[in-house]
Amino acid sequence: MVYITRKEYFCASHRLFNESFTDEKNLETFGKCSNPAGHGHNYELSVTVAGEPDPKTGMIIDLKKLSDLIKEEIINHVDHKNLNVDVDFLQGVIPTTENLARIFWKILNPKIKLGKLYSIQISETAKNFTEYRGE
Repeated sequence: MVYITRKEYFCASHRLFNESFTDEKNLETFGKCSNPAGHGHNYELSVTVAGEPDPKTGMIIDLKKLSDLIKEEIINHVDHKNLNVDVDFLQGVIPTTENLARIFWKILNPKIKLGKLYSIQISETAKNFTEYRGE
């Protein structure tokens, strides 16, 4: 099995909060990420596909086509947006990297026809990232 990864980037703002919590409970749970005015990140999104290279092309999947798919299905919807307000498929979701990874998986998985989606990794800072493998 061979794994190939495409990285894409997007900038977005969000606020981590639970509507059922008090302001104090949100602050306790999410810290400064619960700031009512929100905050932003420069996200790195890595999409890994697994499979065996086609003997005729040497590729599992055409990375240009994978890039186009990621941009069309994800990046164009989230880049320079408020994830809490502007993104239809995130309505009612606390936009943590954990939730973003699961939702991005649900969007991309049925659209990848060559190879098999192996993982979605999202970094919101150089120190923090989430990886989801569809489990």
